[in-house]
Amino acid sequence: MNEYRRIVLAARPRGEVKASDFRLESMSMPDIADGELLVRNHYLSLDPYMRGRMSGAKSYAASQALDATMIGGTAGQVIASRHAQFAVGDFVVGVLGWTELAVSDGTLLRKVDTSRIPLSAYLGAVGMPGMAAWYGLNQIMQPKAGETVLVTAASGAVGGVLGQLAKLRGCRVVGVAGGPEKCAYVKDELGFDACLDYKAGNLVADLAAATPDGIDAIFENVGGSIFDTALARTNAYARVALCGWIAGYNGEDTSLKNVRYLLTNRLTLRGFIVTEHMDCWPQGLAELAELVAAGKLRYRESVAADLADAPEAFIGLLKGKNFGKQLVKLA
Repeated sequence: MNEYRRIVLAARPRGEVKASDFRLESMSMPDIADGELLVRNHYLSLDPYMRGRMSGAKSYAASQALDATMIGGTAGQVIASRHAQFAVGDFVVGVLGWTELAVSDGTLLRKVDTSRIPLSAYLGAVGMPGMAAWYGLNQIMQPKAGETVLVTAASGAVGGVLGQLAKLRGCRVVGVAGGPEKCAYVKDELGFDACLDYKAGNLVADLAAATPDGIDAIFENVGGSIFDTALARTNAYARVALCGWIAGYNGEDTSLKNVRYLLTNRLTLRGFIVTEHMDCWPQGLAELAELVAAGKLRYRESVAADLADAPEAFIGLLKGKNFGKQLVKLA
């Protein structure tokens, strides 16, 4: 193997992301120096946060550089090493980007055990998405048994984990997802008490029926009209963990009409970036790993077949076409 492939950001999107915003390149095999290792990536994680990085606007993190390997979480195996802490054959998870091979100095790279948990799960339920759910639930929402928790994008990699963790706490959990198939999965396979199809056009009435005692905590992935509707159902002192705002990633108007409920219901609303709380990761990942290994935390994956399919899979993710965690298989 004398070459490998990578995908770079070729242009900053204007409005919706297009396949032409990316470019597939062939690269020569890299050499490694002392203190470095070479990783063959098996899976690439596609996540909504990438849309924000593609913009040149000021945000919580630096913009993705043009003509550079597109950022992304990866899971793979060490194939060459001159690093004391990593050996050939080790399975590792990191943020090596949309590329089949990557050189690393070991920074932010962690070894994982695939004997009890599939490698791909370390990019989902036992990775950053799982940690986003764990942190939002435990550090912000802090629901008590018997309280009602609402989860948007409930069939996704983050929402699905959040709902199951809340059920393990004894909460009533209501999800929102797009389409009857996703709602059936959320309720029948993940164990939510109810799931509302926002595409059915009856969200206000459906949410009122599913939350007769109001909402005590919200895990918000979407924003826009869905979040606005949920605010009107909140109880006094409800807590909101704001994880994502998919509805506005392409510049759409996502103005809220029910902001007054933040005051009248004395809500606590907190946005968070889970990678800013790495001190919590060892505990959270250990708990998530045990639940997955024991079969108490379920997940679903959508897997694109090749690196070249990553742009279209990412575009589909932003439009809700994925089912569960969106991955790209690289090896």
